[in-house]
Amino acid sequence: MKLIEIAKFVKGELVGDPDIQISGLAKIQSASNGELTFLANPKYGKYLDSTKASAVLISKKQQSPDINHIRVDDPYLSFLEVLSLLYPVKDPDFDGIHTTAVVADTADIGKNVQIGPNVYIGESVKLGDNSVIFPNCVILDNVQIGENCRFYSRVSIREGCRVGNGVIIHDGTVVGSDGFGFAPDGEKYKKIPQMGIVVIEDDVEIGANSTIDRATIGETIIKKGCKIDNLVQIAHNVEIDANTVIAAQTGISGSTKVGKHVIIAGQVGTVGHIEIGDNAILGAKSGISKNVPAGEMWFGYPAMKIMKQKKIEAYLRRLPEMSKKVNKLIKQLEKLEDKLNLIGGEDER
Repeated sequence: MKLIEIAKFVKGELVGDPDIQISGLAKIQSASNGELTFLANPKYGKYLDSTKASAVLISKKQQSPDINHIRVDDPYLSFLEVLSLLYPVKDPDFDGIHTTAVVADTADIGKNVQIGPNVYIGESVKLGDNSVIFPNCVILDNVQIGENCRFYSRVSIREGCRVGNGVIIHDGTVVGSDGFGFAPDGEKYKKIPQMGIVVIEDDVEIGANSTIDRATIGETIIKKGCKIDNLVQIAHNVEIDANTVIAAQTGISGSTKVGKHVIIAGQVGTVGHIEIGDNAILGAKSGISKNVPAGEMWFGYPAMKIMKQKKIEAYLRRLPEMSKKVNKLIKQLEKLEDKLNLIGGEDER
């Protein structure tokens, strides 16, 4: 595309040659002639003078560089828009319902649905218009799926679960597996029936090989706009409110409630039956053992408010030095005690 066309698409202000042809996108440090790049993080500003890109997206607050550029409110978001424009999502290489798919007679399949090879769709499933089901997916009885959904290979949706519109689920994820419920029965454990379902609302995206357990009774709920990374475990009866983001290898224990716009970094683990308030941030590898108030940033194991945790870590790093000082003080005290004991003995004589 011509640079002027891209500028119009992102509603930006073009400074430079409008007729330059852009054939690809690249990082600022590795871009070459014919490519568009962006500068959002100031630490990459050092590459601005040396980049070989034909043009760059920059913030309206940024000083004009000596290169063709488009000034926008948010260079990163504008770059993502251009990325979607130049590299649209690839259509599947199958059309309609593949001959090897098994679709129950009672399933209600919408318009323009694409169902790939070896897919199984059970009784009374409802599948909305324009949805795409890639090969080897399993959708069991009474599942309801909205419009414009996209399930990649080997996704499993267990019986009775409900999925909204515009949901993307990546390879190998399981929605509606049994919750981890067992009751002690003498020397053995007795399985607690998991009779609930999972509800996933509109515009949710779930990464590869994640698991979302069905509720024991009632619903495990993932609300509108949540984004969940790969290898995330969400246990039974968890409720995650709208537009929360969860990074890889996080585990959320049963009956935990997570608020709106929460950011949960990688490898966070929570105990069950706690509440995490709206707009909270949980740092990577944190162990969350109690309620987190709204708007607070917690970090560590066990997790606490981040500034308190940083102070503790600062003291921990100084422990070897402090240990030497303490040992030195102990020796000085011992010498002082010896002198005092000696003086006391002489007074008695």
